[in-house]
Amino acid sequence: MRQLFNIVVPVMLFLNCTGPEEDPPLLFVPEDLEVILWSESPDFFNPTNIDVDAKGRVWVTEAVNYRDFRNAEGHMVHEEGDRVVILEDSNGDGKANSSKVFVQDPDLRSPLGLAVVGNRVIVSCSPHIIIYTDENGDDIPDKKEIFLTGFGGRDHDHGLHAGVLGPDGKWYFIVGNAGPHQVTDKNGWILRSGSVYNEYTPYAEENLPNQVSDDGNVYTGGLVIRVDQDGTGMQVMSHNFRNAFEVAVDSFGNMWQSDNDDQTASCRTTWLMEGSNAGFFSANGERTWQADRRPGHTVPMAHWHQHDPGVLPAGDIYGAGSPTGIVRLEGDELGKAYQGMLLSADAGRNIIFGYHPTLRGAGYPLEERTAFISSVKIDNTNYIWHEVEDDQSKWFRPSDIAVGTEGALYVADWFDPIVGGHRMMDKTGHGKIYKIQPKNKSLEKPNLDFSSVEGLVQAFQNPAIHVRGYAREGLLKEGQASIPALLPLLESDNPFIQARAIWLLAELGEREKIRGFLDHHDAELALAAFRALRQFDKANLLNNAAIALESKHSVVMAEVAIALQALPLDQSRSLLFSIVGTFDGNDPWLLHALGLGFAAHREKIYPELLRYFDTKDPEAWPKPLAKLVWELHPADAVEDLAIRLAKLSEKEMEETMTALAFINTPKAAAVIRNFYAKASGEEKSQAQWWLQFRKTNEWKTYLADWESPQDNLPQVEPEVLVFKTTLLDTLAAKADREKAIIALASESQGRLHLTQLAIMERLSKHEKELAAKWMNAEINLANKSLLAHYFPMEVPRLLDRKEVERAKTSLGQGEALAIRHCAVCHSIGKVENEIGPDLRQVNQKFSKTGLIEAILEPDAAVGFGSETFLIELTSGAMLYGMLLSSGPVVTVMESSGRKHLIPSEMIKGRRQLLHSLMPSPVWMDISENEIGQIAAYLMGG
Repeated sequence: MRQLFNIVVPVMLFLNCTGPEEDPPLLFVPEDLEVILWSESPDFFNPTNIDVDAKGRVWVTEAVNYRDFRNAEGHMVHEEGDRVVILEDSNGDGKANSSKVFVQDPDLRSPLGLAVVGNRVIVSCSPHIIIYTDENGDDIPDKKEIFLTGFGGRDHDHGLHAGVLGPDGKWYFIVGNAGPHQVTDKNGWILRSGSVYNEYTPYAEENLPNQVSDDGNVYTGGLVIRVDQDGTGMQVMSHNFRNAFEVAVDSFGNMWQSDNDDQTASCRTTWLMEGSNAGFFSANGERTWQADRRPGHTVPMAHWHQHDPGVLPAGDIYGAGSPTGIVRLEGDELGKAYQGMLLSADAGRNIIFGYHPTLRGAGYPLEERTAFISSVKIDNTNYIWHEVEDDQSKWFRPSDIAVGTEGALYVADWFDPIVGGHRMMDKTGHGKIYKIQPKNKSLEKPNLDFSSVEGLVQAFQNPAIHVRGYAREGLLKEGQASIPALLPLLESDNPFIQARAIWLLAELGEREKIRGFLDHHDAELALAAFRALRQFDKANLLNNAAIALESKHSVVMAEVAIALQALPLDQSRSLLFSIVGTFDGNDPWLLHALGLGFAAHREKIYPELLRYFDTKDPEAWPKPLAKLVWELHPADAVEDLAIRLAKLSEKEMEETMTALAFINTPKAAAVIRNFYAKASGEEKSQAQWWLQFRKTNEWKTYLADWESPQDNLPQVEPEVLVFKTTLLDTLAAKADREKAIIALASESQGRLHLTQLAIMERLSKHEKELAAKWMNAEINLANKSLLAHYFPMEVPRLLDRKEVERAKTSLGQGEALAIRHCAVCHSIGKVENEIGPDLRQVNQKFSKTGLIEAILEPDAAVGFGSETFLIELTSGAMLYGMLLSSGPVVTVMESSGRKHLIPSEMIKGRRQLLHSLMPSPVWMDISENEIGQIAAYLMGG
C-alpha cells in the first residue's frame, strides 16, 4: 500500500492574510531542538553535497554551472569550473565566519558528491571520481587523481553521487540511471550498466540496456558499487534504481537509500540487501515500469515491480518528492531519542523525514516515518502555511545532511522555487546551510588527536562518519598495538560503537573474539559480526555461517543465504535448507535472500525442494514451497505449475501464472497459451495479457504463430512519402517543393514528416513559413505544440504570467477546470492517468511560482523519463511520444495514452527531442484566470 505523509490525503489551508503575526521560524524542528542559519551565500553557491572534516569544518560542493544548456539565461557561471568550498566557525560564535575555495576545476561540472578523509577530498562528478590530496595542510590540493572513471550522467542529476566509507573501510558509491556506465577498476574488472533511459544532454552517449559485466551479470540502471580504497575489488552491491541520490552505510554494514520516482507519487526509502534488484526497470533494463505494468496493479507497486519475482521489497513508498541526502544518526548528542534515527532529505517536499528503523523478520519495512525537519509546518492532519506573495517557505530544498564532529546536524539548502526537471529559477545561485542542535545543551567541537592510539580510539567514536573513518585507518596502521584500547568498545552502551569495534577487530585478527558475537542476542550485532567475518575470515565462511544460524535471527539467516550464493551447492546445501526450514512464506526479505542464495542453482534445486517439503501433489504445496518456486521459477517446475494453474484459487492462480510467465521456455509459453484457450472471464483476460506482453519480449519466438490483437499503428498514404522524397531531392524544382510542402502540411502524418525534415535542416526559411500557414489545422495539441518549435506558426495570443498570479480563485471552479484540462493526461482526484506526472501531490513538491512556471512553460523542465521521441517506421509512418521500452520490441506511448508495441525491425529511425508531451497552454482554450484557478486548486490539494 502507498503510504502518504502521516495522513491519507494531505490538505493545504490558505489563510487570507498579508503574513503571519510574527516571523516564522527558520525551519520547523522538534521542540527540544533549535535551528540557526549557519552560513549562506555569498560564502558559497548552489550547494549539492556537504561533509565535515576532523577540524569540524563543513565542506561544500557547488553546482553553479548546473546544466547551462537548460539554464543559460542570466544565471551565475563559473567559467573556470565548479568549486569545492571550506566553511568554518573559527571564532566559536556558532556561525560560519570563514569561507575559502579549496579547488576550482574545469573537470568539475555540477559535482554531486563529497567526502573528506584526512587530507584526501573525494569528489563525485560524472564521469569521474576524483581524489584531491592536500599534502602540506594549506587547504590547497597538491595532487589530483582520477580514481575511477566511465560513469554516465555528466552534468546530470541522475549521474554519479557521493561516496561514503563503510565500517569495512571500503568505499560505497551510488550512481543514477543516466548511463551508460562502463567503469574499469584498478585490476581491470569492468562494470557495465545501462537501460532504456535516455535524456537529452550535449554530452550524452546512447544508453543501452542488457549489458553484461565481467562477472557475467546484467546490471541495470542506477546502482551501488563497493570498491577497495586502492581502486581494486569493485563489486555491485545493489542495482536497478532510478536515481538514488546517496547511499548511507551505518556501522552495522546496513545500506540505506531513497529513490526518486518517475513523477508518479512513488518515491521510496529502502533498506538494501547485497546483490538485490531494486526493481525500477525490467531486470535487463529494456522496459520501463509503464511498459510492464499489469492490469489491476497500483502505480506505486508497479513503479518498483513489486509483483515480480526476484525484486527487493521497496520499503516505504511515501508519495511525491525529490529525495536527496540520507544519513543515520549513530550518536546521542542530539538526545537519546534520536540515536539510530535514519534521516532522509526530500528537496521536493521541503522536508527531512525521520525513521526509526526496526527489524521485522529479515528486513526493515521503515513503517514509522515522521516530519523531522521541514520549512512548512506539519502536524498529523494538515500541511498548514501562510500563502503570501513573497513567501519562500517552499524554497527550502535540502540537498544533503551531515553530522558534525560535535554531533550537530548540518543541512545544505539548494534554495529555489522549483526542483527537478533540469531547471533552476534562482539565477543568483543562492544557498544556505542550517545547523540543528539541542536547545538546552551546549555542543562543543572536540579537539581530536590522531597522533596516539588513545586519540584515535576517541576519534573512532566520533559521530562524523569520515572523521571516524580516518581514525579507523590510523588504528589499522597501529596494528596489534591498538587492540587493547579497542576491546573495551565491545562493551560500549552505544551499539553502533560496538559494531564499529567488531569490524575493526575482525580485520586486526581478533576473529575468535568476534566469533562470540555470531549468536548474540542483539540481531544487529550478530549481523555485524557475520558480515565482518565474511570479509576478514573468508576461509571459515561455512563454520561462521553455521554458528550464526544458531542465533535464530531472521536477518542473520538472510545474510547467510546471500553469503552462500557463490559456493558450490554441495557445500552450501545443508545450511541453505536449514534456512528454508525457518521460512513460513510470509517474510519477503528472507524470500528475496533465499532467491539470491539459490539463484545459481535454480534448476538443480527444484527437485530437492520437492523432496524437502515431501510433496508430490502440486495442488497441496505448502505456502513456503509455493513462494520459493515463484521466486526461483525454475524451468523444471512448468508441469507442476500447469497443474496448479488449472486448480487453484484466483490469487494463487495469478501468482502461478506470474511464475510461469518468468520462465523463458517454449513449454511455459505453451502452458499459458493452452490455459487461455480453455479459460473464461478474468482468468482468460490475465492469460491474454501475458501472451500479448510476452510476445513482445522474452517469448517472441515461442508465440510467433499466436494471433494477438493487432496493434493499430498509424498508417501513411503513399503520396506522403512521394512528397517527402521530393523535399529530400536538392535538385527538385521550387514549384514542386512548394506543392509538396502544402500537401504534407495539410495532414497529420505529413506534418510529422515535415518536422523531421526541419530537424534535419532540409527546409528553407521560406518553406517553413509556407508550411506554418497550413499547420494550425492540427487538432492534436501535443503535436501542435511540437510543430510550433520548428515552424513560425501564428500563436493565438501570449499569456501574461502576472495575470495568472493575480487570478481570483475558487477551489470548486479550479477543480472542475483541472479535471477538464488536465485529467486527460494526469491523475487528479479519483481520475487515474499515467501519461503525465501525478498531480494529486504536486503541492508537496512545487511552490505556487514553480507550478505556474511548469504550466506556462512545459518544455522548460521536462521530467526525467518523460522525454519525447520522433520515431519513423519502416512503413514510412511517424510516431511522436514517450519511449517506454527498447530492445527487440519498442514501446511508444502517444499523447492520447495509447501504447504501441513495435518490433525493432519495424523502426527505421528515432530521434530524441527536447520537448514535453504536454502542450503549451497558448494552444489550449484557456485563460490566465483559469490557469490561476487550476494552480490554486492543485496547490490546495
